[in-house]
Amino acid sequence: MPATKGLEGVVATTSGISSIIDGVLTYKGYDIDDLADHASFEEVVYLLWNDDLPNQQQLDAFKKELAGNAAVPAEVFEQIKAFPLNTIHPMAVLRTAVSTLGVFDSEADVMDETANRRKAIRLQAQIATVVAGFARIRDGKDPVAPRTDLGYAANFLYMLFDREPNETEVEAFNKALVLHADHELNASTFTARVCVATLSDVYSGIVAAIGALKGPLHGGANEQVMKMLTEIGSVENVPSYLENAFANKEKIMGFGHRVYKNGDPRAKHLKEMSRQLTERSGEKKWYDMSIKINEIVTNEKGLLPNVDFYSASVYHSLGISHDLFTPIFAVSRMSGWLAHILEQYSNNRLIRPRAEYVGPDKRAYVSIQDR
Repeated sequence: MPATKGLEGVVATTSGISSIIDGVLTYKGYDIDDLADHASFEEVVYLLWNDDLPNQQQLDAFKKELAGNAAVPAEVFEQIKAFPLNTIHPMAVLRTAVSTLGVFDSEADVMDETANRRKAIRLQAQIATVVAGFARIRDGKDPVAPRTDLGYAANFLYMLFDREPNETEVEAFNKALVLHADHELNASTFTARVCVATLSDVYSGIVAAIGALKGPLHGGANEQVMKMLTEIGSVENVPSYLENAFANKEKIMGFGHRVYKNGDPRAKHLKEMSRQLTERSGEKKWYDMSIKINEIVTNEKGLLPNVDFYSASVYHSLGISHDLFTPIFAVSRMSGWLAHILEQYSNNRLIRPRAEYVGPDKRAYVSIQDR
């Protein structure tokens, strides 16, 4: 069988976690539209790791577990303080910090299912604390300790800004977390599964996934979208900017998706949150520019926006630094990575594909003096 570039269309495994069928994204059979409109992020994490949504008692217990495991070892923040924070990308910090969390976890190499689930709880809880703490350390401030009385989305914003967020901010951030939680066999998830299929530990799988997410063709796209919006500056500049980009064959970040031909179903939710937040902040130009870009790119190139396009202006309107967009993607996607890692362990086989050889034909060795 000839090789398929980028493994496009290749079915590499079976999974019961999420699906993309006829352009509809589901988590464990639940339509993403229903979850985005009604579910808390904690409900979605529980769903991805289990067979169904939790009842109230299960949800309360799960939220208590997450809140009770959100603190990180002081050594992690001391390590971050030693980094060249003005020159290093936050994803590089996150990659190293998660690896350090594994060093301080006495169960890191305990591979039974119960221990792995405890590690999943710790990682999901701690990643939010690490990202928020890093952002504050970089700004010359002390990390804010997590609170046990706030939900996951609210607690992250509280730790980031040292103030309790309002209802609109929590709703927007919760929705973004839900929409980014899992996405079938994307690049970082596949990387995590390949890693742990060797029976390496959970932390190794997550660090591998973070490395894959760091790339601008995966998790870094919304950061590039905000860079583009900043360069354009106003709605009036959109047509000329895009005309030049098209002429130079530049990629317009935030458009198109390999598995969605009729549009990313997640985009509409973030589009509405972008409208609400930009109006609330008095900076509706970000939304207006996005709408104009959407209109022109769709009409001229036939491309539709993906989840990254409107998430950029949502995060910006929440006051989040642009280079934190990808680490925040990881905060959400941690839930999906862990679900896939646990699933891989439950029915493991080493992932070892073949490559179609296209190099030179067989040659004889020539001694160095005759070359």
